[in-house]
Formats: sequence, structure tokens, C-alpha cells
Amino acid sequence: MDSQRWRSTIAAAQAGDRQALDELVEGWLPLVYNIVGRALNGHADVDDVVQETMLRAVDNLGSLRDPDSFRSWLVAIAMRQIRDRARRPSEPARLEEETAPDSAADFAELTVLRLQLEGQRREVAEAVRWLDDEDRQLLSLWWLEVAGELSRRELAAAVGITRQHAAVRVQRMKERLETARGIVRALDGACPELRELTARWNSGPDSVWRKRLARHIRGCGYCGGTREAVVPAERLLVGIALVPLPVGFTLSLAFGGKTAAAATSVGWSAKLLGALTKPAVAMTAGATIVAGGAYVVTQPPDAPPPPPRAAVTSTAPPTSPVPSPPPAPPTPSPSPTPRADLYGSVVDAVDRAPDPDTPPGALPHRPESGITSTGGPRAVMEHRGDSVTLSGQGYILVRWQIAPHDRPGGLTMPSWTGLRGKLFHVASGGGRRMDDRVGDGSGRGYVTGMGGPDIGYTVLPAGTQQMWQNEYFYLDGTVTLTVNERGASYGLSVFPTDWAAVNKDINTGPEQGATRYGLTRDNGKDTAPVPQYVTRSTPADPATVPQRSRV
Repeated sequence: MDSQRWRSTIAAAQAGDRQALDELVEGWLPLVYNIVGRALNGHADVDDVVQETMLRAVDNLGSLRDPDSFRSWLVAIAMRQIRDRARRPSEPARLEEETAPDSAADFAELTVLRLQLEGQRREVAEAVRWLDDEDRQLLSLWWLEVAGELSRRELAAAVGITRQHAAVRVQRMKERLETARGIVRALDGACPELRELTARWNSGPDSVWRKRLARHIRGCGYCGGTREAVVPAERLLVGIALVPLPVGFTLSLAFGGKTAAAATSVGWSAKLLGALTKPAVAMTAGATIVAGGAYVVTQPPDAPPPPPRAAVTSTAPPTSPVPSPPPAPPTPSPSPTPRADLYGSVVDAVDRAPDPDTPPGALPHRPESGITSTGGPRAVMEHRGDSVTLSGQGYILVRWQIAPHDRPGGLTMPSWTGLRGKLFHVASGGGRRMDDRVGDGSGRGYVTGMGGPDIGYTVLPAGTQQMWQNEYFYLDGTVTLTVNERGASYGLSVFPTDWAAVNKDINTGPEQGATRYGLTRDNGKDTAPVPQYVTRSTPADPATVPQRSRV
């Protein structure tokens, strides 16, 4: 849902629209469930904390003045509830429960099973068990930041610290996460000394055994040696979806863990139903309210899809058969004729760059009457929501400034929106491809422009084309380019340019002793590729619009 629609939904919910509140809670409940579930690692209190978070959000929705801050406001409420739960004194029964957790409630296991994680992704999910509460709380937010669900500003605000302090906290948490990954990896191995060490271990992760196992791994040649390249956690978490709500959770939220008949008794259900008398009303994902204030679960998130109509057997009494009309004579199928799509070949697919020393093809010279830019001769865009509108007929340079040292992780691509006319991706240049590897003296190499083993990596979305430092486009009309920074840090500089400058850039550029030619993508026809992530829509938030390259 785009931000404009969210603002309308929030305003309607604040005014007492039950359907709007239903849509609001349904849309944001999975995010809250993932934050709380991972922070508490599936503890039995997860349901209560999630319910308390959503109830407080419903009760205080009228106090929210800026609808654009709803997500950060909701996440901050969830984090306060998590911290409040940690400060509450534990009852003896609860302590016993914590020392012997129900494996079915283990959020790490839910993450592995429900998202079908394998290999090092599974290793990261299971390593969460070995983190302390404070680190797990921070990781629950950082995981979503890397996945593109939260921004660093929202993470810092939820924790109540500055962005600079958040960067330090996240780096320390990542270091402890890597230690925990090493423990998970070692326990999956066959080290005889480790088997002897863990003979008296009850298999429950705790701080004492974390220190013992980490100390063993540091001094053990078998456990300390990696048998495969260890991929940084932020690269592994990119593209991992939210863990879906379990069916039982939906019913528990609707009925407070009780039966429908007991929904009006004390407990969460009484609080939720009591909220129905207020302008803002409580609602749950997969549920709706009918007359009388009763909750009816209409379609739990994990429910199987309904069977196709052909499989439904009618129980109505038979009626007189109606003769079906005779079948029409078959019409011969026309022979397929190959046809190139007019204007807009799809480029949302990984391509292979040519050899660095392969000269690019000839760059067609399209008509140029000049480009005007709302950002002037050089628009610098470094923050989410920054945009520039370009008009006219001519060439445009978009120069990338990816910053993994500031914040690595999944990169949310910029988008071209509000297109009137035609837009082509004509060339790539700048002297180097973004993923060129150069040596760092260790023999491992690091990725120029996209990060390295010490600072982490910027990871492009699946299907993204080979990227270069300079990307060139041709416009005949009007279009808006918007930065959708959400996850990895990056900036764009946008320059109106001309054919001569584009041609010179892609044909020259010695770097580090080797010629690094650019790449021509333009074939001079309407079938030349359009930019990735382009749409004709003009949304309030371009990041929320399904982007496509077929125009």
C-alpha cells in the first residue's frame, strides 16, 4: 500500500472507521509479530506482548499527529512493550518455562521452517538463540532493516539512541552474531573434543555455554577452520520475507486464547471488545467484525486456498438437465510470428558484462534539444524521498554513490515515475563495474563499490542488471527519478549531459593499469531497453509501487 493510501487509512481509523482499522492492523501485525517474536525468541509471552502493542496502538491512535511516522511510532511501542516485559519480575512457573522452552514456540525454528531456510541462512536464524536479550532486541530491528522493512532512522528511534550510536551498537551485535554462527557451525561438525566438552550440556543456549564453546572454537583447529566461505549476515538476510502469522496466533488474538463463547469474559478479549465503544476500534488480521461485536475469523493467513470451482460438489437437489449447445467448430490457430515488443524490452534480469578489454558497440546518436532539471545542472540525492524531475529531449547521467561503510545490506532501487514520453537506458560507464574485484593483499579480494569483508556488502535486488558507476539514459518527454533508500545507504547525482560526453566516457577510462570500457545498450530503435524499475504511475511513495521495465 502506498503512503498516500496509508495516510487515508490512518485518518479514517482515527475517525472511527472499523474497516479502516481492520486494514491497518492487518497490514502491520506481521511486522510487529516478527519484531516481538525474534526479540523474545518465541517465548510464551510473545502473544501477550504483540496484543498489548496493538492494543496500545489502537488506544493511542488519535494522538498520532503525523501519519507518515506511523511505522516508527508502532515499532517504538513494540520495543517499549518488549523492555517492559523484561523488567517484570518472573514468576516461578515462568522461570521454569524459560529454562525449558517449548521447541514449538522457538522463533528461530519457526523462521527456518516457515521460510524454508537452508545453509548459512539457516545458520544465522539458529544463531539468534545464542544472543543475549539486548542483542536479540536490536537484531529484531536490524534484521528488518537489512530486509528493507525499516530504515536506520526508525531503528535508532525505536531503541531511543542516535544514528551514530546505533551504528556502533549494530556493529557490536553483528560481531556477537558471528560468534554465535561459529557455535552453530561447530555443533553441526564432528569434532571429538567438542563432543566430549558438550557431554554434560542440556542443549539449551545460555551465556555460560556460549563462552565455553566460543573459547573452544578459538583454540580448536577443526572447529575454528571454515570449510566454506562465510557470507556476511546482511547479505544472507536480504530478500528474506517476514515470518507469517501462525493460524493459532490469529485465533488467540481474536479470542484472547479462549473459545468464542468466552470472548466477553475477562482478559485480552474483554479489553479488545471494550475498545469497540471508542472512536478507534480493535481488529485483527484475517478477522472481521459483524453485528453484535463478535469476532469471526474469515481467512487465517496460513489457511489453504479454496478449492477450484470444478472440485465443489453441489448438495442441492438435481434439476432437469439443460442441453448444452453444440460445440463450435475449431478455428485453426494462426502460426506464431516472432515479434519484438515495441518500446520497452524487459531488463529486469541479470546480464553478463563483457570482458573489461572489449570495446563497446557504437552508440546511436539520438536527437538532442536539451534537458532541464528541477535539481539544476547537478542534483545530489542522498536520502529516501529525494527526487528530481527531468524534461526535454536528450541524455542524462545518473552517477551511483553506494556507501556500505555507512550501512550495508539490501539496496532498494530508485524508481522512474510519472513518465510522459519515452525513456531509454542507453549506456553504462564510469570506468568500472560495481562488482569488479581487486586485491586487498589477503588473497581474498574485496568488492569495489559494493563493500568488503570488514564493512559488509551492499546487495542488489534479485534480477538487477550489471551496474556501473555511471549509468546513462535518454529522455524524450518528462519523468521523475526518486531515491528509495531503505536498507543499504546510497546516493545519486543526476546530470543533464550530451551524446559526445556519453560516447567519450564509455570508450575511455584506464584504471589500475587496465582499460575498463563501458557498455552500449542502445540499438537506436524503440526496442532499446527502458530503465529498470520504471512505471507510468505517479505515486505518493515510489518505493511502494510495483516497478516494471515493460512500458
